[in-house]
Amino acid sequence: MPIRQHKYLLDESEMPTSWYNIVPDLPAPPPPPLHPGTHEPVGPDDLAPLFPMDLILQEVSTERYIPIPDEVQDVYRLWRPSPLFRAHRLEQALGTPARIYYKYEGVSPAGSHKPNTAVPQVYYNAKAGVKKLTTETGAGQWGTALAFACSLFDVECEVWQVGASYDAKPYRRTVIETFGGTVHRSPSQLTSAGRAFAADHPGSLGIAISEAVEKAAGAADTKYALGSVLNHVLLHQTVIGEEALLQLAKAGETGADLVIGCTGGGSNFGGLAFPFLREKLAGRQNPVIRAVEPASCPSLTRGEYRYDFGDTAGFTPLMKMHTLGHDFVPDPIHAGGLRYHGMAPLISHIYELGLMEALSIEQTECFAAAVRFARTEGIVPAPEPTHALAATMREALACKESGEEKVIVTALCGHGLLDLGAYDAYLNDRMVDSGLSDADLDAALSTIPVLT
Repeated sequence: MPIRQHKYLLDESEMPTSWYNIVPDLPAPPPPPLHPGTHEPVGPDDLAPLFPMDLILQEVSTERYIPIPDEVQDVYRLWRPSPLFRAHRLEQALGTPARIYYKYEGVSPAGSHKPNTAVPQVYYNAKAGVKKLTTETGAGQWGTALAFACSLFDVECEVWQVGASYDAKPYRRTVIETFGGTVHRSPSQLTSAGRAFAADHPGSLGIAISEAVEKAAGAADTKYALGSVLNHVLLHQTVIGEEALLQLAKAGETGADLVIGCTGGGSNFGGLAFPFLREKLAGRQNPVIRAVEPASCPSLTRGEYRYDFGDTAGFTPLMKMHTLGHDFVPDPIHAGGLRYHGMAPLISHIYELGLMEALSIEQTECFAAAVRFARTEGIVPAPEPTHALAATMREALACKESGEEKVIVTALCGHGLLDLGAYDAYLNDRMVDSGLSDADLDAALSTIPVLT
């Protein structure tokens, strides 16, 4: 029997030394964020209370490549480059001629892709003399990553975790605390934004963002760190796609036919997809780029492309994005990291340009795909990438019908070993689908500001 290669590895010396900024390669520039009071484009001074200048400059950069500092590269090497796997056993189980590859980010200290941006964010804040960072977290992966990064650069970390996830995932809280972070259930009684809601409210990423921003804005030595949505966050994640391109070449592939990623705020998806989209725009490859979101929080597929707040209380700049309305509180689905009312403005812009596709999938189909994946590939996925896996399996089965030998690349952005409560619910028939009704959608959209 010929030897099948399952994983494609890069040496540490092959790790990307620059992040890729897709903005210069787009056919039209993305709309700027607006000041919530004046509705004029925000400038660096408007963002300075929340972010250090290095990150502000990355947020608005028009440079195609931004060098990764040596200090950040040194930390990256704890887990990067991450492996690219060929899913031979899953292909065999599905009976598909498609070749499925998955980029596995669960090898990081936090068990997900989030340290790719947590490390540089903390590095730049520490360089600027910041002593404390506040943030929000949904499933807990981002809070874990930021606490880990803060521990390396001697920065204090304070996390507001969405209530539904805080209640369901106590061990994620424990990991954050092990890395030195402080965790609060959101909504909390520590901020005016939190006190606007009942103590037993399930929370949302929008509410948790409001609390973290409020706390950061009130202290001179404190800044705020965001785990998704913003341009500089997506920029840092492009190490995923850059590595995947090199690894596909090692696998003997000339490119991908389909690139699939899950989307909540957009960082994992952008990190994988943007380098592939660069190749498409340059005419070197022609992949279909497909985003997959939960049916209960379908910002791309059912939201409106409008200026809206990134948080619930309206503390953030107005960003043009696909949004369900900043007051929207999604059902407490198990993929807590995808429970966000909006989508990254850069991804929303790319979607509007027609350069990518999007679909939504119910969580029971996602967990069915996750269990099948675990029983063939041996990795229990985090709830978030189960959406990408479900879409990948749909496509692989379509290839079985058509006979097409497509190359499918997806991101397995984290493991689910701290999310076993969700698997227990699925395996014991306690999980239900929770699609968004038209009435609830209309009510949510009515909260979006009208700009004049």
